[in-house]
Amino acid sequence: MLNTTFKPFPVLTTKRLTLRQLVTDDEQAIFTLRSDTEINKFLDRKIAGTLDDARQFINAVNDNIDKNVSIYWAITYSGESDLVGTICLFGFSDEIEQCEIGYELLTNFQRQGIMQEAADKVIDYAFNTIGVQKIEAFFHKDNQRSIKLLEGFSFRNSNVPDKTDPDVICYYLNNPNDKGK
Repeated sequence: MLNTTFKPFPVLTTKRLTLRQLVTDDEQAIFTLRSDTEINKFLDRKIAGTLDDARQFINAVNDNIDKNVSIYWAITYSGESDLVGTICLFGFSDEIEQCEIGYELLTNFQRQGIMQEAADKVIDYAFNTIGVQKIEAFFHKDNQRSIKLLEGFSFRNSNVPDKTDPDVICYYLNNPNDKGK
């Protein structure tokens, strides 16, 4: 059984970063993430049109955390409160002990190793705290930055076409600590 109890909220830290829970004060940064055409060009989601859309998204994310359905972190530099990106785990399955990972980073903070640092911590948390045996990531086949990031963690292409969108590919990583489950 997976350990998907997220109370108290698991704040994670790395050398440069703090991964914390989203708060209402993040609404401007969330609005920017969810309305920036460059960030959203590979995502199949409704673009945020207003700050209220961002506020509603923050509330929905925190409701899902309260229900232990998903865990969603705001990525900040340690000692600072401004959100520079987000990373999440969702789609938990107790039966097959797996989940999905998703992430996004404000344009000004890309190509600085931030997502690599955050993803390393979250992958470790997924395997060693939650207890998943497999992490999947679904994304557009042309998203070269995601491919490079995930391959750096030894994710592999499943080579299984998405049933609803042929442009979506799935990469996966098995728990290196798997004891033959």
